[in-house]
Amino acid sequence: MSLPVLFGANVDPVWADPGQPLRITRQAEQDGLDLVTVQDHPYQSAFYDAWTLISYLVGATRSITLVPTVANLPLRPPAMLAKSAASLDVLAPGRIQLGLGAGAFWSAIVAMGGPRRPAKEAVAALDEAIDVIRLMWSGERSVRFPGEHYTLAGVHPGPAPSPDLGIWLGAYGPRMLALTGRKADGWTASYGFLGLDRLGDAVARIDAAAHEAGRDPASLRKVYNLNGLIGPAESTEPFQGDARQWAGRLVALVHDHGMNGFVYWPEADHLRQLTVFAQEVVPAVRAALAEGR
Repeated sequence: MSLPVLFGANVDPVWADPGQPLRITRQAEQDGLDLVTVQDHPYQSAFYDAWTLISYLVGATRSITLVPTVANLPLRPPAMLAKSAASLDVLAPGRIQLGLGAGAFWSAIVAMGGPRRPAKEAVAALDEAIDVIRLMWSGERSVRFPGEHYTLAGVHPGPAPSPDLGIWLGAYGPRMLALTGRKADGWTASYGFLGLDRLGDAVARIDAAAHEAGRDPASLRKVYNLNGLIGPAESTEPFQGDARQWAGRLVALVHDHGMNGFVYWPEADHLRQLTVFAQEVVPAVRAALAEGR
């Protein structure tokens, strides 16, 4: 099952200019983009709380999907994350996806009262968290989970979300990529942390894990976050050229690696750059894909 290719914009959750996140989100929606992503770094003093901001943005817009990239699991217990995401999905159907991560910036997490987890333990906790979230979304009368990191002891889940609400993992390492293929609905990675030279190997690891779990790799949402600038002329650097060069690069990523989502993180001039992306790059990519190019 192939998924449609989605296009989105990143919105930094900064509060120095209180209205900036909403301005960017509304422009992304007006320009026809599919989704907006919001970073979740609760310990960052310059940032709003991501879930509060996402809820506000959903209520102030009409159609665009919001995704935390990625929700900070060590500071957000999975049962509560599940409740929050399901509640928003019921209030605004089809407009939320749950981006989830194992954690990073551990000293900052500890400073805010969270645990410090070694890499292997963080992946194990994330694995358990996915099971907890699925149980909380199950609609069952009562659910239990006797995990090492998380437990449920006869909790009554609800509300039950729609089947479209999924879990997208932010993943780079081998264990995280394999977990994505086995259990997640989607994957999100950033060009700045996973370059084009490593993207193919990462996708292959996800696809192999999906096959082993009896899942169709083509059914997984695979989102590439693109930091760069759309310029007036071609460039030898990826994601620094003109709109035509950008479009060609994205079409190649769909065909060569099965990527089916792209989120733009402009390095400067955000509002204008996002408009160029939405009005010049995205239509060219959609047209090329429709023509089979």
